[in-house]
Amino acid sequence: MGFPTTRLRRTRRTEALRRFVRETRLSVESFVYPLFVVPGEGVRQEVGSMPGVFNLSVDEAVKECREVAALNIPAVILFGIPESKDELARGAYDENGIIQRAVRALKDAVPELLVITDVCLCEYTSHGHCGKVEGGQIVNDPTLELLAKTALSHTRAGADIVAPSDMMDGRVAAIRQALDAHGFTNTSILSYAAKYASAFYGPFREAAQSAPQFGDRRSHQMDPANVREALREVALDVEEGADIVMVKPALPYLDVIRAVREEFNLPVGAYQVSGEYACLQAAGRLGWLDLERTMMETLTAIKRAGADIILTYFAKAAARKLAC
Repeated sequence: MGFPTTRLRRTRRTEALRRFVRETRLSVESFVYPLFVVPGEGVRQEVGSMPGVFNLSVDEAVKECREVAALNIPAVILFGIPESKDELARGAYDENGIIQRAVRALKDAVPELLVITDVCLCEYTSHGHCGKVEGGQIVNDPTLELLAKTALSHTRAGADIVAPSDMMDGRVAAIRQALDAHGFTNTSILSYAAKYASAFYGPFREAAQSAPQFGDRRSHQMDPANVREALREVALDVEEGADIVMVKPALPYLDVIRAVREEFNLPVGAYQVSGEYACLQAAGRLGWLDLERTMMETLTAIKRAGADIILTYFAKAAARKLAC
């Protein structure tokens, strides 16, 4: 039946009706809150390009995570800035490194909170790249050993989930083998399976002090033009033992999220990255956009595209909005 019998506006008439027939529902249980952990005590330094996001010492990260847990956000993901850096990223797999200390403190203080650790070397290398460098090139296979050592040290400290973000070939298998060989068969791997060489990472590199000292990361991160390749990357990571796969960034790659969701029957994550957050914050502060509405609209779009899990710097603000 057509108009006037069919009137789609009937169920849009009030907020109660709109909520009643809503197809995609955001939930705080979907959120993961990223945290940047730095050396020192009492450190809470705002990231210039990311208003409301801070570099936190371990004691301040504990305070932050108590607030996160109180908002019913189920998980955080930790990024570490070490005391010193070197060519072999020794701070990444140091048993008393910044992330290892933070994990122990968080699991002691807020045991119900899931702690995910980013497994990459770029924050820890003096050259700022995601792997070992030989002859000016990032070498794949020698990097796998360092990544596996890093994931193992995070797990020994108490991490619930390790999340390799380096995009080296074979890293999920290397990490899975190392964890299993040391009895950590129940530790989950969240793989950054389709991570693109994106211009939206700039503010993160300020926060994590991880800008490359030469070249760029296009030799290992994906070409933004490719979708079929993303499905190959995800398939390989699933075959190697990934428990959860992720697309990064989120908003410019909603089609990739949808394609992964339709192709694979396992949890799919998406990372609303620093540049996405910074764009919305800047437009909101200038009065060009309603920040709260655009925050919720973008998160809903990511969920609608097929993401089960959303890593977002808006997690606390969105949790408060959903609780209203």
